Amino acid sequence: MKTHHYIFLTAALFVVLFYDQEPGLNFAILGIVYALLTLFKTPERNRTRIFLILFVISILSSLAFAWFRDFPSLLAVVSSLLLLGYRSRNRKLKILFLIPVFIINTITSIFRFFNFDEWLPKKNVSGVWQKTLAFIIIPLVFISLFFGIYSVGSDHFASIFRDYELDINVWQVLGLSVLGFFIAFNYWNYAVERFIYKKNHLLDEDFQDTDKVQKATYSFLDLEAERTSGVISFFCLNILLIFFIVTYNYEQFYEASKTPVQLSEETHERVNAVILSIIMAVLVIMFYFKSGFNFDPKAKLMKILARIWIILNAILVCSAALKNYEYIISYGFTYKRLGVFAFLLLSLIGLALTFIKIQKKKRNIFLFNTMIWYFYGTILACSYVNWGGIITSQNMKRKDFAVNYHLDQINFSEKGLLEYADEKKDLQLKKKVLEKIKAEKSKTFLSKILYFETLKE
Repeated sequence: MKTHHYIFLTAALFVVLFYDQEPGLNFAILGIVYALLTLFKTPERNRTRIFLILFVISILSSLAFAWFRDFPSLLAVVSSLLLLGYRSRNRKLKILFLIPVFIINTITSIFRFFNFDEWLPKKNVSGVWQKTLAFIIIPLVFISLFFGIYSVGSDHFASIFRDYELDINVWQVLGLSVLGFFIAFNYWNYAVERFIYKKNHLLDEDFQDTDKVQKATYSFLDLEAERTSGVISFFCLNILLIFFIVTYNYEQFYEASKTPVQLSEETHERVNAVILSIIMAVLVIMFYFKSGFNFDPKAKLMKILARIWIILNAILVCSAALKNYEYIISYGFTYKRLGVFAFLLLSLIGLALTFIKIQKKKRNIFLFNTMIWYFYGTILACSYVNWGGIITSQNMKRKDFAVNYHLDQINFSEKGLLEYADEKKDLQLKKKVLEKIKAEKSKTFLSKILYFETLKE
């Protein structure tokens, strides 16, 4: 099949799947079809190990959306398919260029659409496509446009067709057709500008031989002064961080107990301070180890001090995680408290990668190229796991279990709530949960969420 076949096929499938339907199983089917067609369309040379892993992940993410239909699973499907399509066309182009390529194509799609020679066949041997376009599609477009114009200008003309009712929402079909075509066109026919290919080398993770030459970074600061500046900076920052860790832990674990509201506010403020501290720490290390100092034999002391600073920052992250864990033990699980663990884990990963960057003499871009995959992995973890069910099952063990909060604010908590209702013989709660399950099960097939299909009414 040619590019235009993929575009029209998936655009038509989009209309069929979503007409008079809510997003649910239909979006998962669309995602799986996109993944399979991408695998079929991708040439053998581009079917690398990463591409095949992304293909499997795209299928799993589509299934996760069919099961949960929430924002994390939607984000997982979209990001997985974008990465899959990107890798199918460009096996060597750095992944950080995905976002600018996506933005540029979205903006220029209207112009690329009218460049018919680029995506429509120039010659059709059988003549079927040519006749379909000339005899059906083009006349139908013109008829539709002028029908709308004439209907606005004449009530009698419009009344001729007004008495005939078709069980079809024309505007919905039109809107779905435009949206489905827009998605398909930008997925199957996206373009990578030449200047992006030319700039791909800027995202290489290893230094070139020219970068290993010892020279001052700035004209107003010679090499020796810059090296000494790094030693003094890291030495002072290590001393400062040691004092901060001591006071931080004293305030967290030894000061008098506070109200839940005060404790919540202070915990989030301190976690935010830790995360900001980690970001600044990585930026400072990137500032000093951007080029020549990675290979400077006289910079051993600065490297040692930088490594110590990374380890101290890791201790600070562990302290914040321990306090968050204590907070959960005292007041239960929530999405925000689990999110704090996710951010702290990403902070630890960032510090570990910074340590590796210094150890293996990598360029700063190594951190961005690698961290984007860990952020992607976090999205997948959020979409594949029923965190709402985990939160409910853990909080059910508490005496202060807030039933209404878990019923209204926690997603996919129904299974745990049914067990809790049976255990406590709470018929009113059981009735509310069963009504919600029944409402979800009554939806049409393509709009269903598979999670609710596994629950008994």
